[in-house]
Amino acid sequence: MAEPQTQEAPLTAFSVAAGETQSIAVSADGAKIEAMVRSGFDVYVKPKPKPAPVAASSSGGGGGGGGSAAPPRYSGGGSKQDWMTAAGIAQSDWGYVDYIVSRESGWNPNATNPSSGACGLVQALPCSKVPGNGYNPVDNLRWGNGYATGRYGSWAAAYDFWTRNHWW
Repeated sequence: MAEPQTQEAPLTAFSVAAGETQSIAVSADGAKIEAMVRSGFDVYVKPKPKPAPVAASSSGGGGGGGGSAAPPRYSGGGSKQDWMTAAGIAQSDWGYVDYIVSRESGWNPNATNPSSGACGLVQALPCSKVPGNGYNPVDNLRWGNGYATGRYGSWAAAYDFWTRNHWW
């Protein structure tokens, strides 16, 4: 009886990698297989630039033209009762509105959150959501009325949410 001859396994990229347990490079056109020597490498991640803060002007120069200029600050008068009436907020909701607005802006129509940019009495975010001028107390409360009833169903429900979470 003749003894069977043992055949060597063909040289493949896998067999080289498995045998040497290191990185390999294979060229497609000539099927050249060679071990790669890696001594180390540097990685540079380019940081994202920080956006420049938008300075809100205290003069009344900016309009509602959709540019990057901040809306003009409020310099008119009025009381919170006048503003809520003009915004169409039911008198039965005034207590809820007063509670939220007192904590959001202290009834300062020109209040602006320096970190988020929220503005006005109800701290609309972004300020550009408010039709008209976010610093006009009537415009801001009118938008806030729609927000409270649209998101929470009522000012009472918005108040309940605010008291539990300290934001709305």
